[in-house]
Amino acid sequence: MTYQIGIDVGGTNTDAVILDERRKVIAATKQHTTKDIQTGISNALHEVLNQSGVNPDYITDVMLGTTQATNAIVERKSLAKVGVIRLGYPATASIVPFTEWPSDMVSLLSGTYQLVHGGYEFDGNNISPIDYNEIRKVLKGWKGKVDSIAVVGVFSSLNPDQEESVKKLATEILGDVPISISSKIGSLGLIARENATILNASLYKVINKVAIGFDKALQDEGIKKCNKYLTQNDGTLMTLDYAKLYPILTIGSGPTNSIRGAAYLAKIRESLVLDIGGTTSDIGVLINGFPRESSLAVNVGGIQTNFRMPDILSVGLGGGSVVRQLSNGEVTVGPDSVGYNITQEALVFGGQTTTATDIAVAMGVAKVGDSKKVDGLDRTFVKKAFKKISEILEDAIDKMKTSAEKVDLVLVGGGAIIAPDYLKGVSHIFKNEQGGVANAIGATIAQIGGQYEKIYQYAQYKREEALRDTQKLAKKQAIQAGADPESVRLVDIEEMPLAYAPGETTKVKAKVVGDFMKK
Repeated sequence: MTYQIGIDVGGTNTDAVILDERRKVIAATKQHTTKDIQTGISNALHEVLNQSGVNPDYITDVMLGTTQATNAIVERKSLAKVGVIRLGYPATASIVPFTEWPSDMVSLLSGTYQLVHGGYEFDGNNISPIDYNEIRKVLKGWKGKVDSIAVVGVFSSLNPDQEESVKKLATEILGDVPISISSKIGSLGLIARENATILNASLYKVINKVAIGFDKALQDEGIKKCNKYLTQNDGTLMTLDYAKLYPILTIGSGPTNSIRGAAYLAKIRESLVLDIGGTTSDIGVLINGFPRESSLAVNVGGIQTNFRMPDILSVGLGGGSVVRQLSNGEVTVGPDSVGYNITQEALVFGGQTTTATDIAVAMGVAKVGDSKKVDGLDRTFVKKAFKKISEILEDAIDKMKTSAEKVDLVLVGGGAIIAPDYLKGVSHIFKNEQGGVANAIGATIAQIGGQYEKIYQYAQYKREEALRDTQKLAKKQAIQAGADPESVRLVDIEEMPLAYAPGETTKVKAKVVGDFMKK
């Protein structure tokens, strides 16, 4: 018998589960996240191994979902100094790199950039001839001054050749310096794609630290023969080596893991998923077993990007949300929360702060702590607060629905105990006793993924060939991320005509998944 472990590191808790070959959960735990991350992971691993009695030698795969990349950007910590080369002079000189970035972030990343000749028009013609001597001079001037390089070309989604050639040149001049190219990261829009590429280049120190801590935590628990993966924000996995190339793909993986875990627990592939934590509630949409992708530009730490992200709505409501009664009689719930201090501060645990969990216990919908400690709460206050909790959730659900029809809802997360049994607009609520660790389960059951998008002109390129080509490139990406080539299958393919471009110009995007390669 072999086993798999899934770990999800959140801002409050680090969850871990062990699944057997039949994908049955045989051990689960929820531990506090620690400042150094590694200790929290070690504590979670130690607990599930003790619970299950599994020999560490029989652990074949360990999957980790982490918020470390997101936290590093939001908190402005451990980021690398980035040099940006944009291929698109003189056409793009009016808006330079780092435009509209927060000033503290620009200073932290050095704000170093250079516009050089190159780039493509939408029809594939050069904006201006690329000048390798110009680029060589720039790179030599940056030697020792930047930690990583971001290479961005106009319409590189149409043709990534120039970016690839600059990457090769940068490696020759700068040696072992991480280089990110935009055609592998973002979508069409130049500025948002450039922003995502710069952020990716800034995260290599963070992801290396995660990889080292992950390795050490496994070693300390005697898990030495396993494959190691990080979860991506589209619900799939990637090897540690692949994650070091594209650390930005870990951003948003936490809510995605919960959505995938929810689908597994409820045995459904189409529904809304509500993940209630200690501080926030995240709502996502399951489509064919995977999270719906956002079609909007994503703001990460005050910076607009356009790389793939799940369509998630977060609201400031969780089990630790603080409940107050105002002087006018109105009751508020959140958005501030006692977070991981709930076991010290909530009334039912002997604390002095009224939280959403206290309200749920007082209403009889939750059984945690000592219910006698909330007997003294005014019943009118309790009912108003519980109604407010319902309204916050119902409003968020309504925003994520695509029609007025009632929808199924899967309820997961450690704070799910505060949710009422009935919500407007919902036909059925699915719950599972293991919903509190749905995020770790989602990480464990994930497959290796690959996604690629490219622009074609159907007037010159047959549609069938374009679809095959994009699928082939997505498969190549999945294999690079660690998938078994024989297992890769197509999950989704999209075509988006670009009305402003001639020659039936169309953006094609393919997503594939596959099983991970066994050692």
